[in-house]
Amino acid sequence: MNEPQNRRVAVIGLGAMGGAMAATLHNAGWDVTGFDPSDAARAAAEKAGITTTDSLEDVAGTAYAVLSLPAAGIVETTVPQLLGRPGTVAIIDTTTSEPATSKRMAQLAESRQAAFIDAPVSGGRDGAATGTLSAFVGATDAALEAAKPVLLALTGGNYSHIGGPGSGNVVKLLNNVLAAANLASVGEALGVAKAYGIDPATAAASISGASGGSKVSAAMYPNWVLTGSHDSGFSMGLMARDASLAVDIAEQIGEKPALLATVANQWQDALAVLGPKADFTEIARTVAPAITPAGAPDATRPETTQPGTTSAA
Repeated sequence: MNEPQNRRVAVIGLGAMGGAMAATLHNAGWDVTGFDPSDAARAAAEKAGITTTDSLEDVAGTAYAVLSLPAAGIVETTVPQLLGRPGTVAIIDTTTSEPATSKRMAQLAESRQAAFIDAPVSGGRDGAATGTLSAFVGATDAALEAAKPVLLALTGGNYSHIGGPGSGNVVKLLNNVLAAANLASVGEALGVAKAYGIDPATAAASISGASGGSKVSAAMYPNWVLTGSHDSGFSMGLMARDASLAVDIAEQIGEKPALLATVANQWQDALAVLGPKADFTEIARTVAPAITPAGAPDATRPETTQPGTTSAA
């Protein structure tokens, strides 16, 4: 594919994920300007050599824009401002957003002779920092082609074109609610193993090589739960939100996923105890406290020991 003539890109949202993506694009030779209302987020990006601004107006009309935002509502207020000046080629929204929002934003962009794709990502901070994220893409063929130079820089080509606008959001939310279910079920299983006197790490490794294995049992529990680090960079608040959104979008079309709804409720219960800033892997402290160094949380008040972020599971 030919290199784009204009390599200017704005990254909107410089949290854990947005900041890492901005650095990846900068290191790949893109002319990056980062926007974030947070002084701390801008300062961190500037240390990586990235030009920043606290005004969206400064980046309106930039050829490419990458969004890394905490909610669909913020996407809806941001995109019209970016399209307020001519010049935008494509907006790549990596936010775990909502399909109806993406459909509206894609229509708006098309009316302004620009492209909008929903491309929520997975791979966390490490993937963002190394350009090896995976993405669930919802877009028309033409919009995807317009956004491809930036998408390739962020994923190395590891993306799936799911379907039209909004479809990337749907599959990403389903991915996250499945991960939420797996985090709870693996925790419960390892709790049973420990009750039988079996080392949870040994059980996790054995399960991971068999049909019940997953990334949760193979990596998340060994690296973040059993060690007690709980430093994945993805917050309890975001995962609880995503699990609930997955059930909501199912119900909007008449589906009633009973197991997934139970999982979403379980995460809401954990959220009430742990607080939104806890790491999402701390769900283990509510389903299997015996296997975690920190043990069960104090049920009388939410804990706020872990920093929040707008990362990607």
